[in-house]
Amino acid sequence: MGMPSGDEWLEGLEEHIYCCSAATEVLKFGQLDLHHTSDCESSANVLFLIIPGNPGIVGYYKTFMQALYQTLDHKYPVWAVSQAGHCVPPDSMEMMEDTDVIELEDVFGLNGQIEHKLAFLKQHVPRNIKLVLIGHSIGCYIILEMMKRDPELQVLKSVLLFPTIERMAASPQGKLMTPVLCKLRYAMYVPVYFLSFLPESIKASMVRLVLRGLQSLDESSIPASVTLFSVDCVANAMYLGSQEMVQVMDRDNPTIEKNLDKIIFYYGSNDQWCPVQYYEDIKKDFPEGDIRLCERGIRHAFVLDASKEVASMITDWLHADLAIL
Repeated sequence: MGMPSGDEWLEGLEEHIYCCSAATEVLKFGQLDLHHTSDCESSANVLFLIIPGNPGIVGYYKTFMQALYQTLDHKYPVWAVSQAGHCVPPDSMEMMEDTDVIELEDVFGLNGQIEHKLAFLKQHVPRNIKLVLIGHSIGCYIILEMMKRDPELQVLKSVLLFPTIERMAASPQGKLMTPVLCKLRYAMYVPVYFLSFLPESIKASMVRLVLRGLQSLDESSIPASVTLFSVDCVANAMYLGSQEMVQVMDRDNPTIEKNLDKIIFYYGSNDQWCPVQYYEDIKKDFPEGDIRLCERGIRHAFVLDASKEVASMITDWLHADLAIL
């Protein structure tokens, strides 16, 4: 389980595991097992770990991870862990492990997802490994909570992309989505149930139709989006979304202040989930912080068409931190 073979360098390796009894997909580039490192793999004392947004499907981040791994000269493993239950497990697995032990109440909720990521680290990443945590959207909120709940984590840097870390329901997109997620989500399951019986090729064509407006659509978004024809996956994503709207209210200033030198914030200039006002507010509260506003017009869902661009930016930002290791 050390280093991957030829194709996996480029394609990554997808694994399905149970974490906190919930089906979880892990995508890995580079070293596959951090508990057994040889001398020639000593650079694996750093792990880049991606905590996705919602839907937390790792397939969306494949091109981004590939680009990151290559831009870092294959030096460091780059992993992504799905949100609990945001995957279609293989036929041999259920969405929840058949066990009498309930490790975690409400694993699919927001608090459960945070504990799920901490449990993943505990099981799969030795404590001496330095972490570069990369969060996207609600993944940024999860990372701040991880740093708060486990202050001993060896976090080298946290990169928070398009961070939904405050006032989600009050954002333009939040106002639109709150009634859908909190009151109407059960009505959405019925059409998804019927669509789930369609052949894979038709599902893929439907996804292409929906995303046709994007000029440089990332091909790996297609199979990732087809996952959303699974009722379980959509139900878990919408359930998490409903909790985000209610629970992500005030920005966690004490945690940000405590870790300010370890965090890079990257806000969108036209992001309906965290408007520019949120960027201006946090900039005012933390003038010393590394808080950036996108000047490239990259959308909130950057994985659909700007993965390589964002990977290249992150490598530039982290150059100095990695140079001193």
